Amino acid sequence: MELLIAGAKALQITLQPEHLTAFRTYDETLREWNARFNLTAITDTEGVQVRHFLDSLSCLHALEASAPLGTCRLIDVGTGAGFPGLPLKILRPQLRLTLVEATEKKTRFLQHIVEQLQLREVQVLHARAEELGQDPAHRERYDWVVARAVAEMPILMEYLLPLAKLGGRVLAQKGESAPAEVQGGEYAITQLGGRVQRIAPVELRGLAETRYLVVVAKVAATPDKYPRRAGMPAKRPLCANEG
Repeated sequence: MELLIAGAKALQITLQPEHLTAFRTYDETLREWNARFNLTAITDTEGVQVRHFLDSLSCLHALEASAPLGTCRLIDVGTGAGFPGLPLKILRPQLRLTLVEATEKKTRFLQHIVEQLQLREVQVLHARAEELGQDPAHRERYDWVVARAVAEMPILMEYLLPLAKLGGRVLAQKGESAPAEVQGGEYAITQLGGRVQRIAPVELRGLAETRYLVVVAKVAATPDKYPRRAGMPAKRPLCANEG
């Protein structure tokens, strides 16, 4: 866990022994399952510690910019093998976390690792974001809606903003194209009730490229027609000439 410890320290995040124990278990279990189910393309020691664990923990800089997370409700959409949601839960156990994944084999892994790590207040959902966005149990219910490497901004915002409550926020983890993506997604963000609040660069130890945390505030209710039915956001992304 040396890379993770050093990288977290560079981000001014202190990892306690119990955190490191959890991350070791997570790493070992991910490798074991990945050999059978191909959960992630990143399986080497450095990649898991930097591109999965450390990249997830970097979200804390945006999530806690104004106040500690405490018991807020956070939903991680398209979480895959649990990123960034589960590393955040390991460090902030009071967080009420919902993990959303459309691939069944990945949800089975998520349920297993949640049990193995003995994490409480974690809900694993085998579902699509478009369905949850129209479900009263989830629509506009969350303080934070997060996603990593799921889709380009116009599509992603239609997945995420309907789930954020008024006054809540969306956090999208993006690569070096983030500023251009945000510019291209402005129309969708506005139509869905959002406003770009922050685009913060993040430098991770062991990673050459710059990562970005894009924070969008939910300032107005999302119109009832959004999100559209499953598949439509990706097929016809919201833009000024498609609205």
